Formats: sequence, C-alpha cells, structure tokens
Amino acid sequence: MVKTEYMYWLALLHSLPLGDSRTVVPNEEEIKHSRSAKVQDTEMGAKLKGMVLTFQSFSLAFDHVNYFVDMPNEIKAEGFTEDRLQLLKDISVAFRPGILTALVGVSGTRKMTLMDVLAGRKTGVYIESDISISGYPKNQETSARVSGYCEQYDIHSPHGTYYESLVYSAWLRLAPDVTDESRQMFMEEVMTLVELNSRFGLPGVNGLSTEQWKRLTVAVELVANPCIIFMDELTSGLDARAAAIVMGTDRNTVDTGRTVVCTIHQPSIDIFEAFDELLLMRRGGQVIYAGPLGHHSNQLVEYFQMLPGVTRIKDGQNPATWMLEVSSPTVEAQLGVYFATIYATSEIYRRNQELIKELSTPAPGSHYILQQRTQPFFTQCNACLWKQGLSYWRHPQYNVVQFLMPTVIRIIFGIIFWDKGQKTSRQQDLMNMLGATYAAVMFLGGTNTSSVQTVVSPLLYAFAQVAVEVIYVCIQTFIYSLLLYSMIGFVWSASNFLFYLFVFFGTCFLASLSLELKYQYGGDGITGGWYYWGSLVAWTLYGLITSQGGQNENLVEVPGAGSVPLKEFIKSYMGFEYDFLHYIAMAHVAWLFCSLLCLHAVSNFLTFNKDRCFCSSAKQFCEAVLRY
Repeated sequence: MVKTEYMYWLALLHSLPLGDSRTVVPNEEEIKHSRSAKVQDTEMGAKLKGMVLTFQSFSLAFDHVNYFVDMPNEIKAEGFTEDRLQLLKDISVAFRPGILTALVGVSGTRKMTLMDVLAGRKTGVYIESDISISGYPKNQETSARVSGYCEQYDIHSPHGTYYESLVYSAWLRLAPDVTDESRQMFMEEVMTLVELNSRFGLPGVNGLSTEQWKRLTVAVELVANPCIIFMDELTSGLDARAAAIVMGTDRNTVDTGRTVVCTIHQPSIDIFEAFDELLLMRRGGQVIYAGPLGHHSNQLVEYFQMLPGVTRIKDGQNPATWMLEVSSPTVEAQLGVYFATIYATSEIYRRNQELIKELSTPAPGSHYILQQRTQPFFTQCNACLWKQGLSYWRHPQYNVVQFLMPTVIRIIFGIIFWDKGQKTSRQQDLMNMLGATYAAVMFLGGTNTSSVQTVVSPLLYAFAQVAVEVIYVCIQTFIYSLLLYSMIGFVWSASNFLFYLFVFFGTCFLASLSLELKYQYGGDGITGGWYYWGSLVAWTLYGLITSQGGQNENLVEVPGAGSVPLKEFIKSYMGFEYDFLHYIAMAHVAWLFCSLLCLHAVSNFLTFNKDRCFCSSAKQFCEAVLRY
C-alpha cells in the first residue's frame, strides 16, 4: 500500500507542466525584473525545457506602425481626395517570450491586418513602422524562418496521417544540418505536446475533430521550431471544452519560451483569463489598451473603471464581454471621450514605450538573427513528391474517375468503331475514323478537365504536383490508347502507335490541368484563322490523323472526284501534311512547357503579392529548369 501511494504521488509530480504558469501576472517589480532577464537570456526555451532542438527566444517590438492602402475608387467617388487609406494608426506594443498575448477587437478593428503586417504577410502596400526583433531591425527573409503562422482555417491534405503532415513540414522547414534522428525525436516531442496521432481525414466527416485540426495546425508550425508564433483565432467555432484543449496547447507552447500572439474574438471568461497580456483595438485600427490582464483581469478592469462614466463590471460578468461593451464607439459618443487618446496619455502607455525602447536595444553579448539555410532543391522536390504521391494514392474517388470511367468509355468507343481504322475505301469510312479520333480526344480530355483540378502553388510544389499527375496520366493514356487503338484497328507499327500515344498524352495532361478543352464556337464567330491554331486540340487532331493516314496509299472513293489515295485526300481536303509531324511534336512540347510556366506565374499572382509579376515568375521558372 505504501509503495503504491508513493508511486502515485511520484506520477503526479512527474505530470506537472514544465515551467511556471504565467496565467496570473506578477506584480510590477517582478515584471520589471523579468524584463531584464528575458532580454539578457537569449538561449532559453527548448534548451531549458529539455527538447531536442534548441532555439533563441526573441522579443518583437514595434513602434508607431502605420499601414496604408490605395484609396478605393468607390471612396474617391464620394468626394475624398486622399490617395491613400490608412488602416492602422500609430500602434506601438512589444511582445515578449514566455508571454501569451491576446489580440482582441470587434469586427473592423483590423487586428488581423496588424498581425499580417507584423508577420510580413502584407506586401505591395505602404507601411511605416519601426519593427525590431530582440533589438535588431526586422528583416523579412530572416524573420520568416524564425516565425510561424497558424491560419484560422485548417487547410491540410485530407488523405494523410498526422505524423506524415509533421514529417512534411519538418522535412522542408528545419535547417539542413538537423540530422534525421534529431528531426524524428523533435517531431515525437511535438506530437506528445499536442497529444495527437491519427489519420485526420476530412473535417467534420472523419478523422480528427475540429479542435484536433486546430492542434494539428499548431503542430505543423511547431515542428519548424519557430521562435515567434502568430495564431489566428484558433478557438473560433469550438465549444468550451474544445477551446480549453486548444488553449492548453497554446499554453504549453508559451511555456517552452516562445513568443505567442493570438487573435481572438469575444472569448469566454476561462479562455480570456488564460492569456497573460492583452492588446485591445478599436475600429479604425487604433490601440485603446495594451498591457497585462492581471489576476482575474483585475488590471484591465481597474484601468477602464477609473475612467469617468464607465459602467462598473458586474459580479460574475465576463471581463472580455464587459470590456468590448464599455469601449464601443456608442459608449465613446455617450461619454464624449476617445479611448485611443486616453490610452496615448496614460501611464501604461508610457511604460510600454519604455519597454519598447528597452527591447529595441540589443542585449550585451547577443547577435543578429542568423540566416537559416533552406533545404537543397532536390530535397524539397523529394518531400513534395512524397506528399503528393501519398495524397493521390489515398484518394479512391480520384482513382476511380481517372481510370475506371475512361476504361468503360473506351470500350464503348471501341465497340462502336470496331475495326474501322483501315477500312477507308469510301469517304464515309474515312469520316467515321476521323470522328472516332475526334470523339476520343474530346471525351477523355473533357473528363480530365471537369473531374480533376490540379492545384499548383509555388515552383517546387507545382513541380511535385505535376510530376505525380504525369504518372497517373501516363498510365491512363497508355491503357486508353492501347485498347482504343487495337479495337478501332489502326495500322500496327511502332512509330504510328508511339506517336499516337505521345499526342494523346499531351492532350490528356493539359486537360487535367484545366488549361484546354474550351467551349465550342461557330467558325463565323471567330476573327481570323489564327484562333484555330491557338487550340491544342487542333494540333492533336492534326497529329493523330496524319500519323495514321498520312502515308496510306489505299484509294478512297470521293463523290465527284473518283478514287483518290488516302494520303492525297488528307492533304488536299483537310490540309494535313505528313512532313509536318515533327512540328506537331514540337508544338506539344512547347504547349507543355508554356502551360507549366503559366501555372507557376498564376500561382504567384494568386498569393496576392503585388511585388511579383509574370516576368519575374517566368525568369525564376526558366532559371530553375536550366539549372536542374
């Protein structure tokens, strides 16, 4: 009995969380003392917590941040003459390691805009700011490698496991000098931290629950070993229990010594008081409070209640709800005050400015953020190919559409046009063969276009996505061509069949990328004949028909013209010349290359990054192709 009780208490002692909880904010002297300690101690976090990979704990200080965008035409039409619209106005705050900060505000306060600016996700706009990381000016290329960003919407490949998702993130984002053993151990530590290990499937359908998806999003960022983490409303759409679990993950992350900032919208009292500090914004992009919450939010409540006319909080009332109510524009109008101005003249603002000044000065013995090297090109390609291959293989709906349906249709086409390939004694027989070729091209291409939408984003991911798609299209095209070619009865020769296969592959592949197979229009509605050659289908039909009949000497009975050799009929009646086949092959290769270039360029535009253009995307793509 004594031994059992001893083991029980030992287990409880072992299960205590690492480090001290910072939910209850200490007094002013302790805060002041901790500031100096945090600035001087840059080697904390994972090293102190016993994790495999160490990291530097960084503070984030920003002084007088102003953010502008071009004035919309709708607003200019109302009489405004300014060229720019200001979204963030003179925001100055500091975020520190080991402190869980809540970024709160009603809709329209632009709290997400502020977090995107701090994370470097806003480009092509006008930003006036003084942002520093542990005293050194923020550089996006280096800071992006020491920070993580958890999106509000959990977007993950639905056909993998939790572990595979972490492997992919760690494989690409950890430094190249991290060994496989260290990476494996670090991923297991992160998996233990968030307490998940299963196949996650589709949200709300199978696999992980909604709150587990949230924790997965956090884990994917944690395996990159960031020092600063931005989280976008991770508790949105969750019940109280699920939100508490997610907040437990956030607290564990903060306790490792990382700087964590979360946007949150009207939280419950338990969630709200789990934070250490608060950044409260009003509509118009201004700060009305930035500082510690205190025990049971006492410091926040004291700040607002000392303002004349502010309604006192009721017993048991949620401080977050009360705070948003008393700081609303309606209350400002009733009291005749402006909370942003009151904050700018308050004692807490003065203390924040002192803290920003302190954190904007590098600590003695510290060094600038080291530029972390990216993974080699082939390592990135290998990781992307591995991930995309698993995603395709575990997608049965895709495989059924990609193989089963075309197989059934090709058998139907083969039965309809059975043995028509070489029976061309009459013009009608030739038209039947041409009709079979055209229908086969249009149907398979149309099936790929409507059912499989290839998603392409940056260059390496696009390469992996396309490379995996190529494997499936190759298998599909070979089966389709072999059955249809043999059942229709085209000329059996290696050159004819291989060219037929090559042209079919190009058409099916581009159709799977949804870049071809457009609506059909009448010829009278097309200006000029150039439009005909602007479609890959025209080149495909040219190659298929010419390769099968361009050297055929069999006579074809043409009404009113007598018997004409098939190759002459194709040349005179349709304008297809056999000597033009090598240009057809070159055209297909050019179409494939240009399509990949367009996909990469469009993927850059879809990031809404105005700093990028088509020329830069084309240059990057060509340089990568020539280099590798």
